[in-house]
Amino acid sequence: MYYIYVLKSKKDRMLYTGSTKDLRKRFADHNNGKVFSTKSRIPFELV
Repeated sequence: MYYIYVLKSKKDRMLYTGSTKDLRKRFADHNNGKVFSTKSRIPFELV
């Protein structure tokens, strides 16, 4: 099963949309700075 997700940056309040098979791992990757496109906007909350 795939998930479509929306993240909201707590830093600049911008939204990011993505898709993944493992939502928990992907969310952790975003918040740990392992995703190039979002690493400057951490931390995130799941919307």
